[in-house]
Amino acid sequence: MAENVSDMLAELDFSSVSPQEFARMIKGFSARQLGEIARGDQRRRVLAEVFGRMARQFRPENAGSLSALIRWRITGETEVVYEASIADGVCSVAEGRTEAAPRLTLMLGDADFLRLVSGNVGPVTLLMRRKVKLTGDVGLAACLSRYFDIPRA
Repeated sequence: MAENVSDMLAELDFSSVSPQEFARMIKGFSARQLGEIARGDQRRRVLAEVFGRMARQFRPENAGSLSALIRWRITGETEVVYEASIADGVCSVAEGRTEAAPRLTLMLGDADFLRLVSGNVGPVTLLMRRKVKLTGDVGLAACLSRYFDIPRA
């Protein structure tokens, strides 16, 4: 793995990287390297791609009649908020915080978020290590991995 991850990823077109490739990349990065990813424009690019894929990786057959607003608060240089709305078998994702009350809010740091969405750590592990703060429907949080096709490294 390259010593300077930011330089290595600066030219990478994330839209051409499969979820499985992304998972392998994240698995190979040290905590320091994940910290490099979570800075400046690189951070915005990675988060935009991850959340952009969330709706495509949604499994409506597993969600049934679920209706929920899930707020993701990713902490780091600054806090970035995305909201995933699930209703009528469809998931839509948007950056920013709305006035709507979320059924579930997850707050976690950049590195832990990247490990979670790449399948390199489970939500229960993050919760037990106090790396994620949950507010709202804990039962919904426990089921999130069933509602999305999460890659495995």
